[in-house]
Amino acid sequence: MNVTRLRPLLPLALLLPLATACGGAAGADDQGDAKTVTVTVGYQSKTINTVTAGTLLRSLGYFEEELAARGKRDGVTYRVVWQDYATGAPITAQMTAGKIDIGSMGDFPLLINAARGVQLKERTRLVSVTGYNPRGGLNTVVTAPGSPLRSLADLRGKKVSTSVGSAADGTLVRALQRAGIDPDKGVEKLNQQPSVGASALTSGNVDALSQFVAWPGLLAFQGKATALYDGAELNLPTFHGVTVREGFATRRPGVLDDFLRAQRRATDELRSRPVAAAESVAKETGLPAEVVYLYNGSQGIATFDPALRPELIAALKDDVSVLKAAGLVEDVDIDAFVDAAPLRRAVRESAYPKAGSARSELWLKGQGTTRTFTTPGELLKAVGEAGPDTVRAAYVPDAVTGTLWFADRAVWVTDGSGPRAFVTRSGAERYVSAHAGARIVGYTDALRAAS
Repeated sequence: MNVTRLRPLLPLALLLPLATACGGAAGADDQGDAKTVTVTVGYQSKTINTVTAGTLLRSLGYFEEELAARGKRDGVTYRVVWQDYATGAPITAQMTAGKIDIGSMGDFPLLINAARGVQLKERTRLVSVTGYNPRGGLNTVVTAPGSPLRSLADLRGKKVSTSVGSAADGTLVRALQRAGIDPDKGVEKLNQQPSVGASALTSGNVDALSQFVAWPGLLAFQGKATALYDGAELNLPTFHGVTVREGFATRRPGVLDDFLRAQRRATDELRSRPVAAAESVAKETGLPAEVVYLYNGSQGIATFDPALRPELIAALKDDVSVLKAAGLVEDVDIDAFVDAAPLRRAVRESAYPKAGSARSELWLKGQGTTRTFTTPGELLKAVGEAGPDTVRAAYVPDAVTGTLWFADRAVWVTDGSGPRAFVTRSGAERYVSAHAGARIVGYTDALRAAS
């Protein structure tokens, strides 16, 4: 096994202030008498592709139900403490301090979690996945509406807000490299919490924002941002997952099993009743349900499946080089970090079918279900027939990447074969330049042409 180390100064500067700012109950084996066990779960309520291990799971009460059944069998009272954070960094800080037992976070924070656990002798294990996108569409770079920036190449020399060490930062680094821009010297990167970066963008203090779900979609929905770069253009998987303290998993394997069974039940609920799940998460987080559904809906950007798919683990291994180049880790033993045994033990069949191609979708006001369409043209026609006052949200996949986006925020292209939608203007312009007769049109014109 490789020894995993972090370069101490930068990670400590990033993590320790967050750790000391948020207290936290001790882990299950660190407090209480023999008849009471406390399990502390760290989650990110607004990082909504973790909801099956966080917000939705908490609201459904499935974990508590599983533990109550266990308590009747072994005569122990189990208490769950849920701790909500904006990013994965403070969850890692609390886990390595022994104060959080189970946590959920994105792929890049998971790597720091693994490395930190080894360095501080509080090892952690990746035991399941929450939401994933096979191409990387969960992360997006956005600019303010009306910005002169038209493509990623225009970011050279500009101020960009992101959360260093996050999945969104990883997308930014890789995207800049592909555009021929040095991610360290070619842009002025500001390390900010998502909410701070969002405010900086709307106030004009930064030129662009690179963030993870649900911030780009939220800002676009509110009319405060325009997509500049779709993370799915990288065509590299991105995901969020569940990590557990090794010591806790060893001492309380049954409790971990209960959590994974509860997560599977929450995943079943989300997949079978996506609109109700989106409404529930919206109520808990204060996010618009339309934004939650963009990511978590039946055709959403995220696919929910707890299975530790080989392609996701391979992507995690590739991610190490990005964090090493940034000086955040020196090495991570992925094979030692990933532990599929608990999920196999807890859930007989953990994997769902792989994510397929997204289709256009229409959500009408007052409806508890949505309608799907094979082509964007069919969606536009249905929107026109329903009338704008009856439409709650219309979603359309990018013609190339497949990333779902709000139809009225997408960039539309028309040619002889029918309308096509793109998340970014640069994507639409590339299509137009390669197809004679194609042209970019406004959403209103696209609706009119389809009616």
